[in-house]
This record gives sequence, structure tokens and C-alpha cells, in this order.
Amino acid sequence: MRRIILFVLTNVAVMALLTVIVKVFGIDTYTYTKAGINFKGILILSAVIGFGGSFISLLMSKWIAKWQTKAKVIENPSNPTESWLLSTVRRQAEGAGIGMPEVAIYDAPDMNAFATGASRNNALVAVSTGLLQNMSRDEVEAVLAHEVSHVANGDMVTMTLLQGVLNTFVIFLARVIGTVIDRAISGGRDGGGLAYFAIVIVLQIALGALASIVVFAFSRWREFRADAGSARLAGKEKMISALSRLAQGHGESSLPQAIQAFGIAGGGMRKLFSSHPPIEERIAALRAGAQ
Repeated sequence: MRRIILFVLTNVAVMALLTVIVKVFGIDTYTYTKAGINFKGILILSAVIGFGGSFISLLMSKWIAKWQTKAKVIENPSNPTESWLLSTVRRQAEGAGIGMPEVAIYDAPDMNAFATGASRNNALVAVSTGLLQNMSRDEVEAVLAHEVSHVANGDMVTMTLLQGVLNTFVIFLARVIGTVIDRAISGGRDGGGLAYFAIVIVLQIALGALASIVVFAFSRWREFRADAGSARLAGKEKMISALSRLAQGHGESSLPQAIQAFGIAGGGMRKLFSSHPPIEERIAALRAGAQ
């Protein structure tokens, strides 16, 4: 869950920054003309900001993840556990046909792990101290294989492309609707001022929240693929055991308060914003041999 939350929040922040830069430097003035709405201009601007925001988020993902979690990258193993982690990830990376990821440990009581990075050969796999303390080595091996599978599947790059398309539509619709509202408020006079800018920002946030539902739906789907990848790399029973352990120990999350609402569990509206499907569904898919 953590990698998706960090990616989405970073993407939102970068898009907001790019929107401000565009406004400050007057780059978007040509999208608002006396003759009417310049749809082509708005679409080009939206694509530049939308894909720019998602790709900048991707490039920053490893740094942001390390900073947010205070993860310690293992460079020279200082104990048998760190040596085992490195050798296990190295073996799995070779089996998955990817470059060796950076391996890190971060201090957190909950059982968690994540993988992120700009490409299959430039990734980070991190595990929490809670995971290492509460799971057997077989179960940790399965979790590591799950994260390595995310990297091998190119999930972060696919997520970036999906987010870029959604960003483009969000920015485009926000500007088109914002222009219509601004002109209605101003009585058809030339707009594009602070009122228009404020309307666009509010619309981007609202439409962005709706677009994130699609991102989280994709995230839930790719969890099943990563589970299947873990079954191939580490063994189905090990992954089922790891998921069962997660279900037993699912309690307080160490995620920042601001993003705890995006928790794994829950139904109704919360389920729409969940990055992972219910654990029982994942176990059932593994037992059924779903790929």
C-alpha cells in the first residue's frame, strides 16, 4: 500500500506545483481567448503537466520512499539477517530477470514491505522491522518475492502511464469547466485571473480524487499478479502463509495519519480507495491457481 500512497501523493504535489509554475509564468494564457475555449491548447498543456507530473513522481519515487520511511539501505551487511535479505533478493531478482534492487529496512511495528523505482533495473525493495520480527523466513521470502514481482512486472511504469493519462483528462476538464464557470461569473468578460485559477485548482483536486479510484482499482488488480509471481519464485504455500500471517496481525498502521484513510481493510467508499484487495480474496486466488 505504501508505494501507491506515496506515488499518488507525490503526483498530486508535483501537479499542483507545475500548475502554479504555469500560472506564474503565464504559460496558460493562450488557453483562454476572447473567441472561446482553445481546446487544442488546453489539451496540449494538460498532457505536458499531466505526464510531466507522473514521470517526475516516478523518478522521485525511490528518494521519496526512503525519506518518508527513513529506510536504511543495506550496502555492507552488518548481521546474518541483512546478509540473508540481500542473498534472497539477489536470487529472486535473477529468477525474475531483473537487475539487483536496492534492499532496505525501515523501522515500523506493522508487518509491511514495498517496492518502488523508475525501472526494472533501478528499484528499491524495503521491509519493515515488524515484518522481520513477526514472520518466519519462509514468509519473509514470499513477501520479498511479491515485491520483486512488482518490479519484474513493470508495475510502477505502468502506473505512471495510467496516472499520466488520468492527469491529462483531469487537468483538461478542470480548465474547460473552470473557463465556463469563470466566464459565467464574470458575465462573459475576459477572465483567466485569480478567480479562474482558484476554480481550476479546486476542480483538479475534486476530479483528481475521482481519478484516483481508477488508480487504486489497477493497484488491486496488480496485487493478484504479484501474488502469483511470488508463488512462482518462492512457492504458493509460503505466500499463502505470509498472507495468513498478515491477516492475523492486521492492526494499527505505522503510515502517517494523513494517509491512514487509504487503509487496506474496509468496505463501501473506503474499498474504492484501497490499494489492496481483501486478504481472503488473495488467498483464494492463490489456492485456485489464478495468475
